[in-house]
Amino acid sequence: MGSFPQTFWVANTIEIFERMAWYGFFAVSSLYITGKVSEGALGFTSEQRGMLQGVITFVLYLLPVFTGALADRYGYKRMFALAFAILVPGYYLLGQIHSFAGFFLIFLLVAVGAAIFKPVVVGTVARTTDETTSSVGFGIFYMMVNIGGFLGPIIAGIVRGWAWKWVFVMSSLWIVVNFILLGFLYRDPTTEHESKKARTLKKVMSDMVEVLGNGRLFLLVIVLIVILILGTNGWISAGRAAGIALAWTLINIFYDLYLTRSRRVHHHWLGRPMRLGNWRFVLFLCILSGFWTVFDQIFMTLPEYIRDFTDTTAILVWLRDAFAFVGLSGLSKHMADLVMTRYQINPEYLINIDAGAIIIFQVLVSWSMARFKTFFTLVTGTLVAAASMFVLIFGASGWILVLAIVIFAFGEMMASPKSQEYIGRIAPKDKVALFMGYYFVAIALGNLFGGILSGQLYGKLARDMGRPDLMWMIFGLLGLVTALALFLYDRWIVPSAKHKF
Repeated sequence: MGSFPQTFWVANTIEIFERMAWYGFFAVSSLYITGKVSEGALGFTSEQRGMLQGVITFVLYLLPVFTGALADRYGYKRMFALAFAILVPGYYLLGQIHSFAGFFLIFLLVAVGAAIFKPVVVGTVARTTDETTSSVGFGIFYMMVNIGGFLGPIIAGIVRGWAWKWVFVMSSLWIVVNFILLGFLYRDPTTEHESKKARTLKKVMSDMVEVLGNGRLFLLVIVLIVILILGTNGWISAGRAAGIALAWTLINIFYDLYLTRSRRVHHHWLGRPMRLGNWRFVLFLCILSGFWTVFDQIFMTLPEYIRDFTDTTAILVWLRDAFAFVGLSGLSKHMADLVMTRYQINPEYLINIDAGAIIIFQVLVSWSMARFKTFFTLVTGTLVAAASMFVLIFGASGWILVLAIVIFAFGEMMASPKSQEYIGRIAPKDKVALFMGYYFVAIALGNLFGGILSGQLYGKLARDMGRPDLMWMIFGLLGLVTALALFLYDRWIVPSAKHKF
């Protein structure tokens, strides 16, 4: 522990409070978005909830490609300050707006602030660790993530009993604490912003596209994603969305054929053929997005599922008997009263089992898995996460839910920090935050697909058909396919790249 510098620990503490702010809101967001207006919530549909969570978090995790590049150039401390200046009013305003369009725009503002923050804090961890300390260092970081992820929902669950607005007030206050930590304790680990040879903004922008691809390719993908969003949310029919997507793709293909046969030199980015950057890295990010699609169901789908389908009486009975056994008669009587009234445990408290397990076991799991190869850990973690989805098929009892969440937590502990460590280690030292921004592309895609699938599958299978088991089976199968893809990638692609992108 003594080998980590002060900035490492300050960044980890800042991460705790930022996660308290985010998960204090996000862990209850499904309940707030779909809850009754008469109870102070928004009253939107599950499909609208899935679209909001999917699209906004997609933006949140896509923007770090840009903000990470800026952080390497202009300094981590400046970018931290900018992020906090956006997040403080952003979180507060989320609790003041109740229209769909208004909530979407403020949620988007919060996403921008979080997108500035993410590559900087992960970049700080990468810059303050080396090859001998990175595995434990990223394990510690992921444990800190979950300390914040554990405390935030507990406090949110308490204050939403007063009124929903207090959830958002508390999120703003946690970011204010980070302003204080940043001003007094954080030391910037970057030096380029102080150098006379610092890159120009144009060079920073060109560095951004050298790995993933150029602007034309980005435009193609973004338009296809917009069409996907329009089609899955019923704003246009699925058939029309497919036709428009096909037409847009063909237009770009034929335009590229024209450009490649033309002898003219085009200096504007729109006049250049599409170009994929490092295809191995892009493929890795696409495969990894499958893990994040499954991961997001813990926070997007599970709260609604607990509220609508889960009976937590058995857990309350166990708590009643356990308190009676150790002589806590007051608590035992309170649990007995809750059983009599058929009280249901708040979803955010049950979901918090995931973060609690990670706090307890993360460093041990990271230490245990440090002896194994990266992709063995990734594949194993993804398989374990998929297994948790299959457990949920067998019913809505509280104990089955607890078992599934605990299983998922161990899969998450294996796969998530190891994937971050892998990117941090292969990144050039002067572009660590940039590469960590690329890492978030996988999470962005996972959030987009996860949100859309969550809303659509929950609405059609769980709510309309009463068959949530089919929904969980689909998510479990997706996890298995992702694990297989990671295994094949390690077998065929990594050896040819010699572990470098």
